[in-house]
Amino acid sequence: MASGEGLDVMQVNNGSRRPRILLAASGSVAAIKFGNLCSCFSDWADVKAVATQAALHFIDRASLPKDVILYTDEHEWSSWSKIGDTVLHIELRRWADIMVIAPLSANTLGKIAGGLCDNLLTSIVRAWDYEKPIFVAPAMNTFMWTNPFTERHLMTVDELGITLIPPISKRLACGDYGTGAMAEPSLIFSTVRLFLESQPNSSTNH
Repeated sequence: MASGEGLDVMQVNNGSRRPRILLAASGSVAAIKFGNLCSCFSDWADVKAVATQAALHFIDRASLPKDVILYTDEHEWSSWSKIGDTVLHIELRRWADIMVIAPLSANTLGKIAGGLCDNLLTSIVRAWDYEKPIFVAPAMNTFMWTNPFTERHLMTVDELGITLIPPISKRLACGDYGTGAMAEPSLIFSTVRLFLESQPNSSTNH
């Protein structure tokens, strides 16, 4: 059920505040581009970042803009010790206008489609207010992308209202050639920005 937080398009589009973008990376080699992705967004929006443990193998933390905080599973557990403490995945959900998962690995796609929430990233998605958009940019081996499970999982996340930014065809890190490479950070950024700026100001509802 939606919590009623929603995305205040009018407040963002009239310039009274910058968009709040939650960028998340899961465990694909495409996470080496995560610093670039954060840089694309940080000039336009307030950005917070989330990474799974597997994604940390590929992310160069020094490549992240200095004003972007990177949250991990460790922060989820260290920030809570007793009733009344803030719950990080809820706080990040409340803060964000839009969530972008890039790269979205086959594993994390399967978790989201199955409703699993065993880390910070998937807990945010499970607790999400779907009046606010989520974009995903998958990245995986071509045979993972064409696997029948992937089609089923994509249909499920589409039913949730999650928007797909499709992978592209190129030589993959594993050496195979085919569809499965994450869309370029510049395309992910322009897709999300165009979406937000094309939304009608909801002044009639205020």
